[in-house]
This record gives sequence, structure tokens and C-alpha cells, in this order.
Amino acid sequence: MFSFRFLVLSVASVLGVFLLLASGEYATARPSRRTRDIAYLATTASEFDAERHRLDVYAPRKSAAPRPVVVFIHGGSWNSGDKNTYSFIGRRLAKQGVVAVIINYRLAPTVEVPAMAADCAHAVQWTRQHIGEYGGDPSRLFVMGHSAGAGLAALLATDNELFAKLGLATNPVRGAILDDPAGLNMYTYLQKMEYPGDAQYLVPFGHNQQVWRSVSPYYHLTASSPPFLMFVGGDTYPSIKNSSAEFRKRLQELGFQPGFTVLPGKKHIPMVLQLYWQNNVIYKQLLPFVGAASQ
Repeated sequence: MFSFRFLVLSVASVLGVFLLLASGEYATARPSRRTRDIAYLATTASEFDAERHRLDVYAPRKSAAPRPVVVFIHGGSWNSGDKNTYSFIGRRLAKQGVVAVIINYRLAPTVEVPAMAADCAHAVQWTRQHIGEYGGDPSRLFVMGHSAGAGLAALLATDNELFAKLGLATNPVRGAILDDPAGLNMYTYLQKMEYPGDAQYLVPFGHNQQVWRSVSPYYHLTASSPPFLMFVGGDTYPSIKNSSAEFRKRLQELGFQPGFTVLPGKKHIPMVLQLYWQNNVIYKQLLPFVGAASQ
């Protein structure tokens, strides 16, 4: 295991990489249209945050039929990250026949993880209601995330109560793609407090152990959970390897055979940076998983 203090996704470093690649991105991923900064929560809501309750939609320019939809949730150790950093994922997905939704959500210390999960559920609800306007098929709605964002994606896929609170009779998520996921079982992790600096995670997760359990996707898995695709870096953090293996084992105990791919030599941040390139293994498995036809 390791301390999650090393999980902080440096937005500055990621942006630096993609500033160098920006011209190439637009040259190779032009067949998409981006609609920016859509409010997914009513601007009159008391909790509305003008920056964090926003999403971007990336859609293929040519779309003869409704396309599958992937809602991407960024990582950043629950206290950092921004949708604008991940435009390359939206463009790559759109180029390959998927309507992509890249979201912001509130972060610690402003809110704790339950509120982050509620924000993400609101974003999915907005997507379900409006994505047809952008060529997406709301009946084929998937969630995806990296690091802390993958943990939130897994929670959306497994905790039906998040959507029941919004008045939805059923969970609209049809599957989840987890890229080097963090936070799958914070109940166990925070009980151990094995490493110096682990107390910092009491800021996003609070001090209530029942809350730790309630926001840990592992404890929401059931035989009716949707399918999962999981990708883990061969050289990622031991805690991610261990918790991902435990999550996979629990799925298998419930009768699932989840997609589970270990990428040799990949560290944690390169697991998301690789999504810049169209032909990486994640996209190759994601497209058939969501039922997309590459363009």
C-alpha cells in the first residue's frame, strides 16, 4: 500500500504536456464539435457553483443515428482538477463515434465526497435529459473516470440511491470504465491510516466511518450492478492495484466477468495521458463496450 498523498494529479504538469501537443490535437481530432460550459444544475439552486456545476459536450460532426454517451469524471485527489484539462478525451471519443460529456464537480475543502457524488449524479441526470439534442442516445449512457474520478464513476454505477434522490426510478448508468481507479474502498483505507499524511483525506471524506463506507463503491456492488471495464497500470500505486483486484474479485463472486487489463510499465498519471492517442488499448476496448462504431 501507499499513501494517497501521491495521488494528487498535477493539473499544471498535465497542461504543460498538452500545450506541446495542442496543435497536433486539433489537426487530428477536428471532426467534433464542442459545446462549452453548460450548467447542469439550476442556476437558481442554493448550492449552484458557477464554475464547478458546468460540463462540456463533445459530439461527432456527422451523426446519422444516436450515438452512445460517455460521461468522463476527472481525477485530482478529490481536491483539484478541471474539465478543460481533458478536452483531448472529449475530442478523441467524439472522433470515434461517441458523444462525450466532460464534467466539473465541487471539490474539497468546499465540500466532501458525498456532495461530489451528488454533483456527478446531477450531471448524469442532465445528460440523460438533454443528450439527445447533441446526437447522443440516453439509453446507452456510460460513466468513465481516472483516479478519484474513476472512484466516483464506480459509485454512480453502483449506488442507485444517488439517482433515487433525484426522482429517477432506475439508475441510468449502463456501464463504467475505470482508469487506474482510486477510492473503491476508502472505508478500509481510512481505518488503517498506515502512512504519514493520510489524515489529509479526512478533509474530503470527513470523520464518520459510515460515510466512508457509503461512498465506497465496493459496498454497493450487487448482482444487478452494470458491467465494468477496468484498467490498471503495471507500475501504479500498490493501493490501486490491491483495491482494483479486490473490486474485481467481488464482481466475480457476484457472477460477473469484468474486463480487467493491467498495462505493463504504466504509472498512475500516464494512465490518463495515454488517452490522447486514439489507438491505445483503453479506446480499443471501450468502443465495443459502449457499442460505438469508430469514425
